[in-house]
Amino acid sequence: MLKRAIDVTVSAAGLVVLLPAFLAIATIILVCDGRPLFYRGIRIGRFGKPFRIFKFRTMVSDAERLGGSATADTDVRITRVGRVLRKYKLDELPQLIDVLVGKMSLVGPRPEVPEYVALLSEAEQLILRVRPGITDWATLWDADEGALLARTADPERIYVQYIRPEKIKLQLQYVHAQSFWTDLGILWKTAYAIIFKPTPPAFALLTNGSLTTPQRPCATAVTTSTSSDGERPRTGRTVKDETVSTVWDSQAGEPSKW
Repeated sequence: MLKRAIDVTVSAAGLVVLLPAFLAIATIILVCDGRPLFYRGIRIGRFGKPFRIFKFRTMVSDAERLGGSATADTDVRITRVGRVLRKYKLDELPQLIDVLVGKMSLVGPRPEVPEYVALLSEAEQLILRVRPGITDWATLWDADEGALLARTADPERIYVQYIRPEKIKLQLQYVHAQSFWTDLGILWKTAYAIIFKPTPPAFALLTNGSLTTPQRPCATAVTTSTSSDGERPRTGRTVKDETVSTVWDSQAGEPSKW
């Protein structure tokens, strides 16, 4: 299969080329923050099979005990090294290992934690028919989620009511319209977003004045289990908001704003 062949080739080449960077990042984490070097949280892969994802650790080792579930850029649990890694998405690089071994793909819906996969509706479970990926339309739509949440009054509520529903919509759009050219376009736009950092479309949410009062770091109480790198556990309640609807090009299967 062409997609899998590309995944193997690119991930293998990427791991070789990036090996010096991996060693440098791992050394810095070890010296500054100690072990563990990696975050290995459980995610749900294709056909509902769980796996442990690879990420560089960006938060204090006992982050679950110290704070809430929403992880804005202002969260005090993020380490100094972690802030840099998150800013440039370097914490995501180890996921090339997951791509190489077949747990993930370069392009596909982001893998979710088990408790929130269980909350998907029957129609939304279509997302599980493809390999989860490092990037997709939803990732591009909300490419700087930490910065967005840092500017909201209630990060957890904003995520559940406004961000999560749109992400699911975009993930389903990808599943229905996936192709080689779609994947190539997403990879190109991802590289552009990392290098030039344009304002993500999700920041349109900030036009709603009730969302934009900054929260105190770690002010949200822990209501559900959280991951050791601070990834957000997501509840199943979804409230649609017409102000964040994305207009789609029915011919190309892509957001027309891109």
